[in-house]
Amino acid sequence: MTRITINGEARTIPRDTSLGDIISAETGRDLRPDGRPHDGSRLGIAAAKNAEVIPRSQWFSEVPTEGDTIELVTATQGG
Repeated sequence: MTRITINGEARTIPRDTSLGDIISAETGRDLRPDGRPHDGSRLGIAAAKNAEVIPRSQWFSEVPTEGDTIELVTATQGG
Protein backbone atom coordinates (compact mmCIF):
# COMPACT_ATOMS: atom_id res chain seq x y z
CA MET A 1 0.00 0.00 0.00
CA THR A 2 1.07 3.56 -0.74
CA ARG A 3 0.14 6.63 1.30
CA ILE A 4 -0.65 9.74 -0.77
CA THR A 5 -2.76 12.88 -0.49
CA ILE A 6 -5.62 13.52 -2.93
CA ASN A 7 -7.11 17.02 -2.87
CA GLY A 8 -5.90 17.53 0.69
CA GLU A 9 -7.16 14.18 2.01
CA ALA A 10 -4.73 11.48 3.16
CA ARG A 11 -5.41 8.19 1.36
CA THR A 12 -3.89 4.76 1.08
CA ILE A 13 -3.94 3.17 -2.38
CA PRO A 14 -2.71 -0.18 -3.66
CA ARG A 15 0.89 -0.13 -4.86
CA ASP A 16 1.19 0.40 -8.66
CA THR A 17 -2.14 2.26 -8.91
CA SER A 18 -1.87 4.73 -11.79
CA LEU A 19 -3.07 8.31 -11.78
CA GLY A 20 -5.57 7.24 -14.43
CA ASP A 21 -6.94 4.57 -12.09
CA ILE A 22 -7.30 7.19 -9.34
CA ILE A 23 -9.12 9.61 -11.65
CA SER A 24 -11.42 6.85 -12.89
CA ALA A 25 -12.29 5.90 -9.29
CA GLU A 26 -12.78 9.52 -8.17
CA THR A 27 -15.03 10.41 -11.11
CA GLY A 28 -16.82 7.09 -11.43
CA ARG A 29 -15.99 7.13 -15.14
CA ASP A 30 -14.40 4.34 -17.20
CA LEU A 31 -11.39 5.80 -19.02
CA ARG A 32 -9.50 4.69 -22.11
CA PRO A 33 -5.69 4.39 -21.97
CA ASP A 34 -5.42 7.92 -23.44
CA GLY A 35 -7.41 9.32 -20.49
CA ARG A 36 -10.62 10.01 -22.41
CA PRO A 37 -13.94 8.58 -21.21
CA HIS A 38 -15.10 5.42 -22.98
CA ASP A 39 -18.51 6.99 -23.55
CA GLY A 40 -16.96 9.73 -25.71
CA SER A 41 -18.15 12.63 -23.56
CA ARG A 42 -15.92 15.26 -21.99
CA LEU A 43 -14.28 14.62 -18.64
CA GLY A 44 -13.34 18.19 -17.63
CA ILE A 45 -10.56 17.16 -15.24
CA ALA A 46 -6.99 18.42 -14.87
CA ALA A 47 -4.51 16.51 -12.72
CA ALA A 48 -1.28 17.49 -11.00
CA LYS A 49 1.21 15.43 -9.03
CA ASN A 50 3.38 17.35 -6.58
CA ALA A 51 2.27 20.65 -8.22
CA GLU A 52 3.25 19.50 -11.73
CA VAL A 53 0.45 19.14 -14.27
CA ILE A 54 0.34 15.64 -15.74
CA PRO A 55 -0.89 15.50 -19.35
CA ARG A 56 -3.94 13.32 -19.91
CA SER A 57 -1.90 11.11 -22.26
CA GLN A 58 0.35 10.16 -19.30
CA TRP A 59 -2.29 9.48 -16.66
CA PHE A 60 -2.06 5.70 -16.95
CA SER A 61 1.75 5.63 -17.03
CA GLU A 62 2.10 7.95 -14.01
CA VAL A 63 2.18 5.95 -10.76
CA PRO A 64 2.18 7.96 -7.52
CA THR A 65 4.72 6.98 -4.89
CA GLU A 66 4.74 7.27 -1.11
CA GLY A 67 4.05 10.82 0.05
CA ASP A 68 2.98 12.24 -3.32
CA THR A 69 0.30 14.92 -3.45
CA ILE A 70 -2.35 14.64 -6.15
CA GLU A 71 -4.65 17.53 -7.05
CA LEU A 72 -7.66 16.92 -9.27
CA VAL A 73 -9.41 20.01 -10.59
CA THR A 74 -12.81 19.97 -12.27
CA ALA A 75 -13.68 22.59 -14.88
CA THR A 76 -16.94 24.43 -14.21
CA GLN A 77 -18.94 26.93 -16.21
CA GLY A 78 -19.64 30.42 -14.99
CA GLY A 79 -17.57 33.31 -13.92
